Amino acid sequence: MTFFEPTEPVADRKEVFLRYLDYFRESALTKAGSLSEGALRSSLLPSGWTPLELLQHLQYVELRWIEWGFEGRPVAEPWGDRRDDRWYVAADRSLDDVTTALRKQGAHTRATVEAHDLAEIGAPGPRWDGAPPASLERILFHLLQEYARHLGHLDVVVELSDGAVGE
Repeated sequence: MTFFEPTEPVADRKEVFLRYLDYFRESALTKAGSLSEGALRSSLLPSGWTPLELLQHLQYVELRWIEWGFEGRPVAEPWGDRRDDRWYVAADRSLDDVTTALRKQGAHTRATVEAHDLAEIGAPGPRWDGAPPASLERILFHLLQEYARHLGHLDVVVELSDGAVGE
């Protein structure tokens, strides 16, 4: 997937959000996919997170903000990407498992965004912890921020692991 330039025409603002999310999601998967199994499951950072944990975290970020937050759907384990106050991936989950889950979550995000207006306010529910729900547009800005920040983190880790550098 190539990055689309700001000068390329798009139908509307929703499509801008969706293209950036798709690009960041696939870039994270490509970066992580360039790593060995050992590098995927080990950390080079004092904080201790692994690239595989970061990918699963991104899937749960979309789940929490789109399904649990905006749609107000019940989610059995909205914080299922965490154990003992840190990111976690079960030992039996492979890169393929995590990749499939992240892409499936991304497809759900796309379908939800395409079906709603950006100004629409999310459903009340536990995601908001008593605060008023946010608009879809604000949620999408937040998701872009999460992806951009974490893709930058992954860039550094992949480079330190002798993986691909740059886009």
